[in-house]
Amino acid sequence: PRYHPCPRCHLCPRLLAMAAAAAAAAAAGGARRARVLTPESMNPAIRRVEYAVRGPIVTRALEIEQELKKGLPKPFTEVIKANIGDAHAMGQQPITFLRQVTALCLCPELMKDESIPSDAKERAQRLLSACGGHSVGAYSASPGVQMVRENVARYIERRDGVPATADDIFLSTGASDAIVNILKLLVSGEGSQRTGVLIPIPQYPLYSAALAELEAVQVNYYLAEERCWALDVAELRRALAEGRQRCCPRVLCIINPGNPTEVTWGGPHSREKSGIPGDILGCPPQVYQDNIYAEGSAFHSFKKVLMEMGPPYSAEVELASFHSISKGFMGECGLRGGYVEVVNMNPEVKAQLAKLVSVRLCPPVLGQLILDTVMDPPKPGEPSYERFQAEKEAVLGALAEKARLTQEIFNQTPGIHCNPVQGAMYSFPRIELPPKALAAAKEKKQAPDMFFCMRLLEETGICVVPGSGFGQKEGTFHFRMTILPPTEKLKILLEKLSTFYTKFVKEFS
Repeated sequence: PRYHPCPRCHLCPRLLAMAAAAAAAAAAGGARRARVLTPESMNPAIRRVEYAVRGPIVTRALEIEQELKKGLPKPFTEVIKANIGDAHAMGQQPITFLRQVTALCLCPELMKDESIPSDAKERAQRLLSACGGHSVGAYSASPGVQMVRENVARYIERRDGVPATADDIFLSTGASDAIVNILKLLVSGEGSQRTGVLIPIPQYPLYSAALAELEAVQVNYYLAEERCWALDVAELRRALAEGRQRCCPRVLCIINPGNPTEVTWGGPHSREKSGIPGDILGCPPQVYQDNIYAEGSAFHSFKKVLMEMGPPYSAEVELASFHSISKGFMGECGLRGGYVEVVNMNPEVKAQLAKLVSVRLCPPVLGQLILDTVMDPPKPGEPSYERFQAEKEAVLGALAEKARLTQEIFNQTPGIHCNPVQGAMYSFPRIELPPKALAAAKEKKQAPDMFFCMRLLEETGICVVPGSGFGQKEGTFHFRMTILPPTEKLKILLEKLSTFYTKFVKEFS
């Protein structure tokens, strides 16, 4: 190809000629250029990153799907991926108002469509007016569209009854991205001064994966399975004291409501459960706050409880809490919208957080606009209100019924123990495995619950995640599965899984 000289870089032709000569010499001598990126030279922290929700068992599930398409005989006709909380993939229908506003923002010409309610059109017009060039295709400010941040702050004020400000709100690519950014701010030090992060066991593997990547120190505190996965404050203090022997604990992660466990953090001991030491930053993801099913339970935000505790806690304890459009009644996982609210954060540190999020330019604008419709839904008397409320209540009502069904069917099977599914979208049953199954797993160099889950997948097409991917007490075995499939399909799944478990235990007894 011809070279077009660049007035700012007269070395270009010389460099190109040198590179061509080096390549020709290497080819003539039969030498091969050594690869820059090899398993030995890559970042070793990445090797330690594991993410069970999309780990080896899910890889095998995808392979089996391809085998089914090729006509390979299997004892089932489809793979049921109950490994992840992906509501729409499991058949949940989108909330109409959210999608109408989205469609209008993407295609403003739909404003002429008389079948779309006027309040959806008004919302889309307001959102577009807040976007650069009145288009969702334009970048937003790095912390997010200002109007959306203001609506998030008003939502928090309505929910908690305490003040909130848009300046403390940073919109994000789902909650996960915001959680990792906050952890990045916190990780520092070497040796015994390296940042430690307390995480609940069982945990959502985002945390262990992020800590491995950032080379922070993971400090486990165990939830009490015998008390419906409740937090034991004495256990939390034990973990903190143990952590201080080897690192500098600076963060307490609290999943509220829990994932993969079903606990909700409400009830009479909320204040005690929220008692975070003064030198620890609280990090509660609260993406399942709409998903509360247990009678007498309610969502209690950690910010609200912190403010109710009064000084000095309310003025000094640092908190970063997260929310997302991926769960709740919305289930908009693929649109990637969320936020973090920071409380009592040092202004200079907050400026550094603003700088950090600017590196990614901005979160997906479409996800931000969906978040706005969730934070500020249709109000009584508006054209979309009744339909919105009916769809929301139908989703949450169905989930509550599926939570009840899951516990009921599993606990009818000897050897399976399932706590009440009080909230969120998952069950985390404990299974008893006979010694011969443990020996067979060891022979295959697999964790016992991985061995069970892989056999379950190969023989039934049901894909669940072994408890070892989330952490569990030594000597116990679990699996996590979502309760999202349609009720009839979920019932079949639960019965097939229970039948397989009974057969599995008999085989290895």
